[in-house]
Amino acid sequence: MYPIDIIDIERFPSPHPDVELSLVTYTSGEFKVKGMLAEPKGIVPLDGFLYLRGGIKSVGKVRPSRLVQFACEGFIVFAPFYRGNQGGEGNEDFAGYDREDAFAGFRILQQHSRVKRVHVFGFSRGGVMALLTALEFPETASVVTWGGVSDMILTYMEREDLRRMMKRVIGGTPTKYPERYKFRTPLYQIDQLGCPTLIIHGSKDRNVSVDHARRLEERLKDLQKPVESWYFEELTHYFPPSINRKVVADLTQWMKKQ
Repeated sequence: MYPIDIIDIERFPSPHPDVELSLVTYTSGEFKVKGMLAEPKGIVPLDGFLYLRGGIKSVGKVRPSRLVQFACEGFIVFAPFYRGNQGGEGNEDFAGYDREDAFAGFRILQQHSRVKRVHVFGFSRGGVMALLTALEFPETASVVTWGGVSDMILTYMEREDLRRMMKRVIGGTPTKYPERYKFRTPLYQIDQLGCPTLIIHGSKDRNVSVDHARRLEERLKDLQKPVESWYFEELTHYFPPSINRKVVADLTQWMKKQ
């Protein structure tokens, strides 16, 4: 495992007077990558919150306001941009070796002087990243996947619009290179997961079908792992602002109880 080195921290304008934002340049493997840190002001120790974004490249970029939203619930939040983005070196490979960027982010939070323990959160493609990170770190306090991918082969089958990108980034189809898709699918190692899991999903999600949530839930229940699922029957991949705020409050309270 590569050592973590924070190369640079630069203040970033914050939309909230009680939360400080910083752009962080850090090492992940052989690359210098970027991320954003959101810290509630003060000296009180808090739990860490690793925020793992969805999308790829400019789609699904980390939004400072979203990090502030979680920081306001009482967490020190770190969000990797993933390699190759916003001035970082390397190239994303869609939950391949870019998972190292998430692993390094977890260790950055662990080393933070005010962080007590670290939770992991993933949205959309970040769901896979979150589960892979929780598998890598048995000390993870909890993991939450919201509208999250759990099976990369299922994503290829469902999303015709993503197939060209997936073939390019992953190097081929699931039929030709099944091992490359299994490498990106945490369901195959989920028996090693050691922390409680919360699954949040809209049943009418067409970006990431609810089948991803159901497969993860069923597998965890079969293994008698602690799992809770919140399904929203009338919602899609993106929740309306009022419901979004309520779910954020509820999921952060769930985390603190774990």
